[in-house]
Amino acid sequence: MPSEYDVIVVGAGPGGSWAAKAAAENGAKVLMLEKDREVGSPVRCGEAIGAAGLRAVCEPEPLPRGVANEISGAVLVAPNGREVALDFPPGSGYILDRKVFDFELSLMAAAKGVEIRTKAYVADLLRNGAITGVRVQQLGKNYDVTAKIVIGADGIESRVGRFAGLRTFTKLKDMESCMQVTLANIKIDPRYIYLFFGQDVAPGGYLWIFPKNETVANVGIGISGDFARYKSAQRYLQEFIDRRFPKAAAVYTVVGGVTCAPTLTKIVANGLMLVGDAAHQINPMTGGGIVTAMLAGKIAGRVAADAIARDDVSSKNLEPYPKAWHEAQGKNHERMYKIKQAVYKFTDDELNRTAEAVLARKPEERTLVNVFKAALVRHPSLIFDVLKVFMS
Repeated sequence: MPSEYDVIVVGAGPGGSWAAKAAAENGAKVLMLEKDREVGSPVRCGEAIGAAGLRAVCEPEPLPRGVANEISGAVLVAPNGREVALDFPPGSGYILDRKVFDFELSLMAAAKGVEIRTKAYVADLLRNGAITGVRVQQLGKNYDVTAKIVIGADGIESRVGRFAGLRTFTKLKDMESCMQVTLANIKIDPRYIYLFFGQDVAPGGYLWIFPKNETVANVGIGISGDFARYKSAQRYLQEFIDRRFPKAAAVYTVVGGVTCAPTLTKIVANGLMLVGDAAHQINPMTGGGIVTAMLAGKIAGRVAADAIARDDVSSKNLEPYPKAWHEAQGKNHERMYKIKQAVYKFTDDELNRTAEAVLARKPEERTLVNVFKAALVRHPSLIFDVLKVFMS
């Protein structure tokens, strides 16, 4: 392994690959390190993504492989069982095969000159006033590899952020306890995702069915840590599966936490940047973070390459990255966080009334914007935030 690079990216998820690719495209010599044996595995994701956002962040490149199913609607299920169907234009969303998708993104980065190493565990950062590289353990050997900038794209548990002394702490109420099972031998309409709400199903969160085809779907749950202390996400999910899919075969199970809070206050330091889950760049309302990680990575890679060209990798010279991120998505995430704080406190009666209010509208008026307007009728100050999020 060569011992010197311009940029080292830690983590080969969507944010890492897109940061590495952007930095290489702008002239940097880039190394990307992945601690697991292959890029894309294990999968810890619901795998749902908006098509428009993916297309925008991939331009001018073609969409990567890894789309398992196209989605053209959502069904919101109230606590009393009433269903609100929302129809979108065909192909508005995708359910991915993340193992294929992430691997494809890494190949696209490699095509731009990014060097990639797997089974490469970053044990520490190198420091000399600023961050100057990483200490890597790979296949029984230890390496010190220097770089002008290290980009931490190593997920929600980001060791890179902690090593650098950045405050990565998450409050319990903002940490979603999540579990997902990929079920086979079921019957589901593959055109729709299903979202279930209510105290008996998913308190302080929601339960989802994301179909990969007519007989296979990701069925998962995310609930606030405040509620998980009383009854685990696993119990809520298993009870739901037993009721709805008693004959299903569980072919893949994943558990983990998702940070549903605004972006970290500080995501750069001298010689260091954080992107994706490591920077808490996750939609606080939905817990989705694929597109936002790629967008952040694209910005971070470009800013990193520019800072290296200027021979100034101080945190001040890296500030264009958090500023650009805030303008692109950070402000919306702050708005979504305020909306989430209100919605997740709703009682079952309030959720049921919201469903009835939307169902009273004409089918063509049943939109996400009108769902939130109905839900927040007693929180008029948040209606403006809803409009800003969906109209921006």
